[in-house]
Amino acid sequence: MSPRNHRLSGRPDAVGRDAEGLAEHFLARRGLMPVSRNYRCRRGEIDLVMRDTDTLVFVEVRRRRSRAFGGGLDSVDARKRARIVAAAEHYLMVNRIGDDRPCRFDVVAIDGPPRSATIEWVRGAFDG
Repeated sequence: MSPRNHRLSGRPDAVGRDAEGLAEHFLARRGLMPVSRNYRCRRGEIDLVMRDTDTLVFVEVRRRRSRAFGGGLDSVDARKRARIVAAAEHYLMVNRIGDDRPCRFDVVAIDGPPRSATIEWVRGAFDG
């Protein structure tokens, strides 16, 4: 299947990969450097790990074609946040990254149909 048709396939895994790629490109254009993608462990999953100068950024990417049931930001509830935090703790442990390394949790929400989607980036989305 060609990349063009793959994008239009509508399969959830393909849509997710496309959204993560779009978010990674969006963040890279704003100065963040890619570190890792789709980190998985028993505790959860992290879509993107990026670096913003000295800060390690764990990014949750949410894609919604329609805001009828709420946008991408609305879908990151307390349970989802807890799983992302647990996966980030595992990532830090496995990669032997010390407690002195600043970390942040961001959300990139991509809402709307593919050709006219809006992208909203929330830095420090899990703060206070």
